[in-house]
Amino acid sequence: MAATDTTSLKVTPREPGGSRTTRRLRRSGRVPGIIYGGGEEPLAFSVEARDLRIALAAGGAVINLAVEGSGATPVVLKVIDRHPVNSETMHVDMLRVNLTVKIQAVVLLELEGVEDAPGVKEGGVLEFVTRELNIEALPNDIPDTMTHHVGEMAIGDHLALGALTPPSGVELLDDPETVIATLTPPKLQLEPEDEIEEETERVGEDGEPVAAGDGDDSADSEGESSGSDAGAE
Repeated sequence: MAATDTTSLKVTPREPGGSRTTRRLRRSGRVPGIIYGGGEEPLAFSVEARDLRIALAAGGAVINLAVEGSGATPVVLKVIDRHPVNSETMHVDMLRVNLTVKIQAVVLLELEGVEDAPGVKEGGVLEFVTRELNIEALPNDIPDTMTHHVGEMAIGDHLALGALTPPSGVELLDDPETVIATLTPPKLQLEPEDEIEEETERVGEDGEPVAAGDGDDSADSEGESSGSDAGAE
């Protein structure tokens, strides 16, 4: 869905500080961030973590950022740093945008109809190779995600970027031959040939396992023993 409506977000300017300052901000429930671009000086800010979550989840690429003490400006999210363990937002970078000028962005691709694909029903494995797409569009035309239906894919098929149809006003920037997904045959779990042969050697003619030391070696040993006994007599 394209970002036809902007989401508002109120932020507070802050003085750039070190790690101790940012940790204090996070403990108070706020997230540090920075706005840059648009021919203006970068501006450090902090925002309530809850307000930021709501704005990012509301959909739409453009956020109407209202800076306390000054006017609002349209921005897009450029970078979001998350905690590696709990995934909480640690820092955000926002880029000022001109709504009449195209910008480049990255959007996620979602595949639909995977379970309906004939190749999947036959046991094939669909591998999603490229999940992020580089696009160019006006800020308000940038979609949250792009979708493509793969319900007709058979085993051996592959999906290339050139088969995708972007929304109106959106240009795909990557090579049309970029592989998006493949549908490969099911992988059979076969025993290695040498293991099968080794197992066969350990089974006797009657189908019973042969214990170590049984067979010809035992017979030879028995014959040698008898010959020794006879010589002794």
